[in-house]
Amino acid sequence: MEYVEPVVGIANCLGTPVCKYLQYHRKINDYVRNFKRMRDELNCKMEDIELQLKAELLRPLGKIPKKGVENWLKDVKEMIREAQVVENKVRNGRYLCRACNGKLVDEKSREMKGFLDKAPNASEGLAIDGPSAGLPLPTSELVGEEAVRNEIWACLMQEEMSNIGVWGMGGVGKTTIMKHIHNDLLKQQRFERVIWVTISKEFNVKKVQDDIAGALELKNWPREGDKLRRAAILSEMLNNEGKHVLILDDVWDKVSLEEVGIPKPSGSNGCKLVLTTRSEHVCKYMGCKVIKVKPLSEEEALILFLNKVGPNIVQSPTIMPTLKLVVKECAGLPLTIVVVAGTLKGEDNPLIWKNALGELKERIGKVEGVEAEVIERLKFSFDHLKDKQAKHCFLYCTVYPEDFEIDMDELIECWIEEGFIDDMGTRKEMKDKGHVILKKLEYNCLLENVSSDEMKMHDAVRDMALSITRMNPRYMIQAGLQLEELPKKEQWSPDVEKVSLMHNSISKISIDLLPTKCQLLTTLLLQHNPIKKIPYSFFTNMPCLSVLNLSFTKIESLPNSISELKNLTTLLLRGCYKLKDLPCLSMLQELKKLDLSMTNIEEVPEGIDMLIKLRYLDLENMFTLKGIPAGLLPKLVHLQHLCLGVEKEKISLKAEEMEPLKKLECLTGCFEDINEFNKFISSMQQNKKNLIKYNLVVGKLYIHSTRDKRLTIGGVHNWAVLGGVEG
Repeated sequence: MEYVEPVVGIANCLGTPVCKYLQYHRKINDYVRNFKRMRDELNCKMEDIELQLKAELLRPLGKIPKKGVENWLKDVKEMIREAQVVENKVRNGRYLCRACNGKLVDEKSREMKGFLDKAPNASEGLAIDGPSAGLPLPTSELVGEEAVRNEIWACLMQEEMSNIGVWGMGGVGKTTIMKHIHNDLLKQQRFERVIWVTISKEFNVKKVQDDIAGALELKNWPREGDKLRRAAILSEMLNNEGKHVLILDDVWDKVSLEEVGIPKPSGSNGCKLVLTTRSEHVCKYMGCKVIKVKPLSEEEALILFLNKVGPNIVQSPTIMPTLKLVVKECAGLPLTIVVVAGTLKGEDNPLIWKNALGELKERIGKVEGVEAEVIERLKFSFDHLKDKQAKHCFLYCTVYPEDFEIDMDELIECWIEEGFIDDMGTRKEMKDKGHVILKKLEYNCLLENVSSDEMKMHDAVRDMALSITRMNPRYMIQAGLQLEELPKKEQWSPDVEKVSLMHNSISKISIDLLPTKCQLLTTLLLQHNPIKKIPYSFFTNMPCLSVLNLSFTKIESLPNSISELKNLTTLLLRGCYKLKDLPCLSMLQELKKLDLSMTNIEEVPEGIDMLIKLRYLDLENMFTLKGIPAGLLPKLVHLQHLCLGVEKEKISLKAEEMEPLKKLECLTGCFEDINEFNKFISSMQQNKKNLIKYNLVVGKLYIHSTRDKRLTIGGVHNWAVLGGVEG
């Protein structure tokens, strides 16, 4: 009877009837045997499904797994991992835990039985036909252009026609037409592959090779190495693809097909090459059938404009005569029509329309040349942005390379770092404001949506934005130009404030090329360059430097001169996997954002406890980091974003140290045990603070991955309620 009282107490705690509790206690061995049998059956079933799926995917090319099969396999793998956790717990359990463990294995057995009952029916097939020729591209509305579209299509259908060149001025609609044709080719399935590659102004052989290899989904493609060897591999793979259409968009100069590894299209191999370009000469040099894309007719231009400007304007008889004249000033170019219509959308005041017409005429009259006229029409839209803040944000987009797909969240983070978005009460408010600005720029057709989380600048719109920054020497943009060294000294204007050299091939910073005076420089973007070393004197002439991005470079250490950048607010070193230590940071009193994720730093940098203005600290995926010094976090009372990762036990969060962080909105980390976690929750509730985004692990187990607003306890995922916010 000595165990009866505690047994009843524990049973009541579990919410389990006493008789059932005693059954769990006495027959735990039976429950464990059933649990292991169920786990082994589930594991065998999973392996059988995986083997059959693999066989189905190998037989006919272009097959993809059914979504339900993928989800089942993913969930079962998670279930088997959880089962292993349960088995370890039962093995190490004490006598008084027998009933609890019995209940646990029984419940887990039932869950596994549920997965077995819902296993995919292999006799019905586990895979379906996928888009074997390629994926459809997002397209905008196509008005007019029917004749030229039909001409391009007819050439593609003729066996003897192999090379086709589509040319016309910037903004005339070449890319839009070809995107529609690309998608029509996929539907028709006459060709085994339809490959789309954007070339851009600065031709880069390796990038084109990588893009084609990516479109072909080549496995074991050599990302590095000799261009000639890569060309040979690519040529062989393209030959194996059979009949295909390769579309090279935005070609500015002649392209050597042999150098890239593109087999010469011919009637015998049935392959086609289509390029879009602003140069008729390029078409002729490449041996193409030349097809010119002409501006829209007046009627087509009016239809497109009315589609974009809104129904209330269409119905206004007082505005319509002026509107038609405005459309005429757009010269039949779809891009300028869309952008100008976006600027005047919803404007129902006839005086505003008359003013817009006069302004457009005046702008075009000031310049000579077709390209200059296009830029002036696009500038009209920029100048009519009523929000000065939005103008700064728009011009900042030029720091990215041409045709670059810009991650929205990353862009908003940059706007916050630059101070374009006013300091607000919370980081969430600032991000919300950033999304409002993005919508405004999209609404005015200055940025276009590529996907749900990426934006892009049309190359002609980027040309317009760059023309504005060139008039003002504050910007120096040389992103994605294959540079192998810094720009020459004379290119660094004494007035320059923002420099973007991202996505180049700069491996060495030569002392001979160091700018002598950059007294006003506030932003230096060097990410995605193979830089290995930075000279001490590099930062000595940059007293106002505020934002420094060295992410994804190959630097092994930073010069001590970085410690003297007293105005530095943002230091980004993400993905610098060779970086092992940092100089003392104590003098960087203005630092608000520090990203050291994916570096090999072993010790928290000296002086980080002095950075009292720090709001954003990311130490995720730092597998060599030995730990966080006790007493560090309580000093960083302004932290809004803290990411310590969930991979290592030794970087465990302590509730006592987290309590002073009353402004925290985003948290990723690991609590050593449930007690520490409960203390943290209690502290949050007392302070009436809510985490907006979190990814937490409670326990000592290594967790491969978790999701936003998800909590992991002892290796098992649970939905959590933190400070009143349900995940």
